[in-house]
Amino acid sequence: MARNTIQSGVLDSIGLSIVEQRYPPGHVFRSEDWETEFDVSRTVLREALKVLESMRLISMRRKVGITVLPETQWNVFDPRVIRWRLLSADRQRQIHSLTELRLAVEPVAARNAASRAASVDRVALLYHATQLENAGVEADLERLHHNDVAFHRLLLAASGNELFLALSELVAEVLPVTGHLVHDTIPEQQTAPPRHLHTIAAQAIVDGDATAAEQAMRELLVEVQEQMDLAYQRRSDS
Repeated sequence: MARNTIQSGVLDSIGLSIVEQRYPPGHVFRSEDWETEFDVSRTVLREALKVLESMRLISMRRKVGITVLPETQWNVFDPRVIRWRLLSADRQRQIHSLTELRLAVEPVAARNAASRAASVDRVALLYHATQLENAGVEADLERLHHNDVAFHRLLLAASGNELFLALSELVAEVLPVTGHLVHDTIPEQQTAPPRHLHTIAAQAIVDGDATAAEQAMRELLVEVQEQMDLAYQRRSDS
């Protein structure tokens, strides 16, 4: 097994354990504890711990050890932290937080794209939106996710705002998770919801109609939020 693969496995294992609070905030470890647990070299473990420290999940201090930090100090925008939270028992809260963030950002991104996007990006947005809308109920789920992720990543890039663009990896992490949740829990509704609003938003961007683009994207995300609430309500009732 390659060294990078070993390091990645250690990183995922410790990171997920911290996110799930199997290692509670304030708990202090020694590196030797994890060297034994994972049966890895000190060098591999040190590299993994440095990554976790950069995410603010842990603090490493000489003569103190490795201290697990509270959630309030985590770099919650790191895609790996998001991935671990989506895999944890805290998934519902993470999805809710990410959807609220998207609701604050993506309508403005759509508005900006209507006036700033290059012609090729406008066409690409409409293409991905059309692929979503025209897919049948029995469409391949992974293909839907591909077009959904491509649409939203391109929307953030086409906004012309570098801070919005920096959120594209975050969006790419959450979309397949929410898509599977809706597909598995609310089978009577189309996956990659709501498909038609993607097309309305994309067409408004093509037409340069900033107000319509913003409105369609806001409606889209409100509907996504409502479907998430319904999905979790059904799960709690079952």
